[in-house]
Amino acid sequence: MTEDILRYDILVQNALRGVIRKVLSEVDKTGLPGNHHFFITFLTGAQGVKVSNRIKEQYPEQMTIVLQHQYWELEVNETGFGIGLSFSDIPEKLYIPYAAIRGFYDPSVNFELEFDVEQSEDQEETSGDVATIGAATSVLQDDSASDKAENKETPDEDDQSSNEDGDGSADVVSLDSFRKKK
Repeated sequence: MTEDILRYDILVQNALRGVIRKVLSEVDKTGLPGNHHFFITFLTGAQGVKVSNRIKEQYPEQMTIVLQHQYWELEVNETGFGIGLSFSDIPEKLYIPYAAIRGFYDPSVNFELEFDVEQSEDQEETSGDVATIGAATSVLQDDSASDKAENKETPDEDDQSSNEDGDGSADVVSLDSFRKKK
């Protein structure tokens, strides 16, 4: 087989990350249109990710944030985006490079992108440590999103997440519950 010197796989992933950049740029300018909202999964230890030590300790490998009602100061640039979110009623500022994103999902139109992301040398690969933060409660109270979640098969035990705070303030959802089963 011929060696792919041009690395089409990398070119395609970079182009698809450009879709995320364009979507977030539009949201930055005009706000979220209609029922659109986003689940964005990223590696917390990837190069360039900026999260507080508290968040990094709680989610050492990856996490999923939800952009819907409760976010502020969205700042989009060529390499990533910054955003303000509340975690257990504590405001935090995050910076997420596009290269750290593993998944982008807009449940309002069933649009999903998945990426291969290289982890930092000090991290091991993980398969099920996903936490949904931010406006998760609002997402699950949306009839169409909750109906979609209820109609899906129950994820494997390894893919299920739980509210680690135990205060019931946010429901935690694994992106795997929204993915099509192959």
